Amino acid sequence: MIEALRNDDIVDKVGGRFKLTSLVQKRWLELMQGSRPMIEPGKRTPMEIVLEEIVQGKLAIDYEASRLAPPHAPTKR
Repeated sequence: MIEALRNDDIVDKVGGRFKLTSLVQKRWLELMQGSRPMIEPGKRTPMEIVLEEIVQGKLAIDYEASRLAPPHAPTKR
């Protein structure tokens, strides 16, 4: 699942590398403090769990609550 970081789709989905990093760090901390994964963890590492949650759309930034501007729709390259 770390391969997801080699692709800009996950970065575009969240709205940038900084926002992705922040989201991953916050969720990783939640998992380390005992939060339940939103996916079946299997033998995945916490980092792989967080990334898969983002890819599946189960984890995202709440732009309204955070007062951040949402990302623009991804453009075709």
